[in-house]
Amino acid sequence: MSRTIRCTARVFLAAARRDFLITTRYADFVVGMLVWPILMPSLTVFAAKALAGPDGAGLSAFAERTGTTDYVGFVFAGMVLWMWLNMVLWSVGGELRAEQRRGTLESNWMTPAPRLAMLLGSGLNQMIVSVMPVFASLAVCSAAWGVRFAATPLVCLVFLVSTIAMFGMALAFASLVLFLKELNAAVFFLRGVFMVFCGLTSPLAVLPPWMRAVSRALPLTYSIDLVRRLSLAGASYADVSRDFWVLTAFAAGLMAAGCLAFLVVDRAVRRNGTLGQY
Repeated sequence: MSRTIRCTARVFLAAARRDFLITTRYADFVVGMLVWPILMPSLTVFAAKALAGPDGAGLSAFAERTGTTDYVGFVFAGMVLWMWLNMVLWSVGGELRAEQRRGTLESNWMTPAPRLAMLLGSGLNQMIVSVMPVFASLAVCSAAWGVRFAATPLVCLVFLVSTIAMFGMALAFASLVLFLKELNAAVFFLRGVFMVFCGLTSPLAVLPPWMRAVSRALPLTYSIDLVRRLSLAGASYADVSRDFWVLTAFAAGLMAAGCLAFLVVDRAVRRNGTLGQY
């Protein structure tokens, strides 16, 4: 048993190291990952400033619905978390497709190494890479706009739980690649759903009741709302405990479902002999 665990850990770390070396070989990719999460939220902030009016008359209505007048931080929190999800789905969820393009998927998958450990190891590297733009974006927001996000232990725990939920979704998307051989349409659809329903740039209170019902079925809604309330509005654990445990349930369920989906699909494609099909 201990030997199996050691072998699995070696595969996990080897896959993470391999993908880290590949990622760092392309400087333009790293630069793009840092620039995009800074420019996109900034454009939304400029639009929000215009809608607030020259004297900020719209801020009172905004504060009534959100509990804060800091609409810059409000927008950045929503947009950055959405972009983080977007990057995770593309990178972790598309890892198997990248291996198909490199021509290494079939040869790696034919080895006796645990395939789930290989995918999780690659995902670890992609998650680390995707977190870097998040911190870069928040740093620029703080320096350029003067926004102060309260980085409490509870906020860090929310980020950790959100990471698990996003990773679980990405694993499910990675499984789709083995069947569909493509990921673009699924990612475009899902990120559009999250953009519309999760209140990225506006409070959920302004949405129609049916849209609010849909938003409560999406884990990103809870991640964004918890970060905003804890970091900007000064909420305590007692204020957010229910939503925090809902997000935790989402994370546990999505991670288990993602791993299960991958194992089922992996077994199916090996049985059908379609792993090498491009």
